[in-house]
Amino acid sequence: AGRFYPADPRELVATLDEFLANSQGVPPHRHAKALIVPHAGYVYSGPVAASAYVSAGVKQRAASLQRVVLLGPAHRVHLEGLAIPSATAFRTPLGDVAIDRGLIDRVADLPQVVVSDPAHRDEHALEVQLPFLQRLLPAFTLLPVVVGQATPADVADLLERAWGGDETLIVISSDLSHYHPYAEAKAIDHATATWIVESERPGLDHQRACGATCIDGLIELVRRSPGRFRRALIDMRNSGDTAGSRAEVVGYGAFAFDEISARADS
Repeated sequence: AGRFYPADPRELVATLDEFLANSQGVPPHRHAKALIVPHAGYVYSGPVAASAYVSAGVKQRAASLQRVVLLGPAHRVHLEGLAIPSATAFRTPLGDVAIDRGLIDRVADLPQVVVSDPAHRDEHALEVQLPFLQRLLPAFTLLPVVVGQATPADVADLLERAWGGDETLIVISSDLSHYHPYAEAKAIDHATATWIVESERPGLDHQRACGATCIDGLIELVRRSPGRFRRALIDMRNSGDTAGSRAEVVGYGAFAFDEISARADS
């Protein structure tokens, strides 16, 4: 708050509402079980993040969505494994989000899971998603996971434990390429988007997405369940399209993973 997004609640709500209103034309993925959403400062990636949440119809699904499983990469500390917090809630200017103790208990015995408050304390990748979710969902609980040195199987195993049903949304927080010239970044990010939508197995380069391990874990889950998912690119831009110079840009993509068995033709 005050760095990546406004600290004043009224300004934050106005900012979120503007992003969400401007994203109403995105293709619908009303049965998206998992989303990949960028996590930069709102002025840069907020429009793309809003596209993900609007496309998934999170507001329209508010009556059934009760839990969010949120994974993002460790930017601030060296971390072995997947970190959950000891805190009982995360706080933003829009209020507190309760940590889902039931989900914590469900994943805590996995050998790759550790309790680490330092991993969460200054980590923006998870926090910047919360105001969007708070604006769209009147009440939900959260399983926040910071992903450090881990394998795709480590991530997939946790996702399987926390997957749930219609009450649970999976959010993978990741940006795409970092600090390439505009045209070069667009080509790199296009190739990355194609890989995310079409790849049959993990193998994403961390130079192409800071949340590569998180995304790879989702791809590993897809690999384990052939024919279960339909994947789609919702929106892709970079900081040169939104609010920054085109000399060196950061890429942002929004993706939906629909569960085919739960999907209506709409």
